[in-house]
Amino acid sequence: MRLLHTSDWHLGRSFHRVNMLSAQAGFLDHLVEVVRAERVDAVLVAGDVYDRAVPPLAAVELFDDALHRLADLGVPTVMISGNHDSARRLGVGSGLMSGAGVHLRTAPAACADPVALPDADGEVLVYGLPYLEPALVREEFGVERADHAAVLGAAMDRVRADLARRPAGSRSVVLAHAFVTGGAPSDSERDITAGGVQDVPAAVFDGVDYAALGHLHGCQTIGERVRYSGSPLAYSFSEAAHRKSMWLVDLGPGGSLTAERTDCPVPRRLARLRGTLEELLADPALAASEDAWVEATLTDPFRPEEPMARLSKRFPHLLVLAFEPAGADAEPDAGYARRLRDRTDQQIAEDFVAHVRGSAADPAEQAILRDAFTAVRVTAAAGEDR
Repeated sequence: MRLLHTSDWHLGRSFHRVNMLSAQAGFLDHLVEVVRAERVDAVLVAGDVYDRAVPPLAAVELFDDALHRLADLGVPTVMISGNHDSARRLGVGSGLMSGAGVHLRTAPAACADPVALPDADGEVLVYGLPYLEPALVREEFGVERADHAAVLGAAMDRVRADLARRPAGSRSVVLAHAFVTGGAPSDSERDITAGGVQDVPAAVFDGVDYAALGHLHGCQTIGERVRYSGSPLAYSFSEAAHRKSMWLVDLGPGGSLTAERTDCPVPRRLARLRGTLEELLADPALAASEDAWVEATLTDPFRPEEPMARLSKRFPHLLVLAFEPAGADAEPDAGYARRLRDRTDQQIAEDFVAHVRGSAADPAEQAILRDAFTAVRVTAAAGEDR
């Protein structure tokens, strides 16, 4: 059975101030063509279909059109909700849509209820594990610790228990939306830290033939059978070096597996430039970046006059301008975004406490901050599904 693994469409999201709907439409056109040309048997979408709980109408129309075209091809789609989606909104109509081959898995309680996809070698059982917010699903899964490893581990225990009741030789696939240990993040993913921990070990997926992951925006292989497809489009300049793609996975008899990447269209290249204003304006080697979306970091000792206007004449798609004077103390003068890069909300709050008070937060204060962030995230998640 040939599976197309994709995730993190983030329909409705913009790239800085650039509307990405046309690029997202182009990707969905490409996806449908890949399904047709590569004779794909099923499409797997591992969460973050939309960028927010209540997406704009244009994004919903893109989603609806893509599902209609896949259904017209007779190709089933299995899709889970991610941490950006409203699980309940995305799941509306799932019972009716399953009759058209569109299988939405958004309810945690149904994680061990697979979609059975038949082929010449038997059945492939596809289990959809939607994004599991630990504090909201802890009781459902009966775990003591409200963290990602605990709830995802309990969900996978249910999957393995269901598999044990199936005929010998049944092949299995799991869709999950999580931060798996060993994965490389980028700047455009929403922090999902719970209880001070956000990642789960890859071993949690032991016992299934393939784990199709979503959440991280870089395509990457955690293990032969555990992979992220990454987002089909770049949503931050930290993804400038990414090769955006999807996985074509062939799952044969006995669980034999091969996977290859198929590239996604690039609406416009990303370029991260650094130097003085005059260097960026004059360097002939930067000619290739003149048609790219540009993030420029100026290293002039003093801010030059009208840098945005002057740079935009050469780089008309300049989106981000930062200042990092060469030789200056990195901490006070470093760009705000750079100082926050790779920092969780908890770490940023603790840094603030240390900066204002002159001493680090003690363990009790760290726990208070952690509880506060958890409460905010849980309240927001619960509110999105009302």
